[in-house]
Amino acid sequence: MKTRTLVLTLMVAALAAGTMPAEAQNTATIQITNLSHQIISPPVVVSHTWKVAVFVPGQPASSDLAALAEDGDVTGLVDLLSGHDEVLDVAAAGGNLLPGETATLEVEVRGKYNRLSAVGMLVTTNDAFFGLSNFYIDPSQPVQRIMVPAWDAGTEANNEMCAFIPGPPCGNKFVRDTEDAEGFVSIHSGIHGTGDLLPSEWAWQNPVVEIAVIMN
Repeated sequence: MKTRTLVLTLMVAALAAGTMPAEAQNTATIQITNLSHQIISPPVVVSHTWKVAVFVPGQPASSDLAALAEDGDVTGLVDLLSGHDEVLDVAAAGGNLLPGETATLEVEVRGKYNRLSAVGMLVTTNDAFFGLSNFYIDPSQPVQRIMVPAWDAGTEANNEMCAFIPGPPCGNKFVRDTEDAEGFVSIHSGIHGTGDLLPSEWAWQNPVVEIAVIMN
């Protein structure tokens, strides 16, 4: 009983003096490896609380996620997340992630900001993206590895027509076919050769990326 009273007394005194220790802040290194034959737009990673959802399977994608999934445009999503009270840190890669390559980014992690989300477009599609949402960063684990699938944003029809696809061999950004879009985020069914894309060149098997979370 005396020990508990002493601890409480010390805590009160520390609060009064403004000397309570700050929350420990760590840097997490995020390595994203492209396992597919698709080029992936510059990945975005964010550390946040459990209250943030970059996407929710079965629910409509936000307009900022749609811009990333349809055209690889990260501007709106980065701006939105950077200004969010429940977000600690946002990082975006400086360039596209080519097949077999690894992008390395760093985000700060502390206290309640112990969740990680990451997204990037598969550019030779209508609206496919790799997506990790609300992953718990366990500070007791020096390395965590996650296999991540491709998702369909559901904001554009998967017509596989070059007229609506930004990546090679098409090169048509900001042109969208929204008629008959699914309307919600779901696991992407892949490339089927119904339009201009050859499955032998552009199809994939999930997972499409491996993400390693390394605590520093």
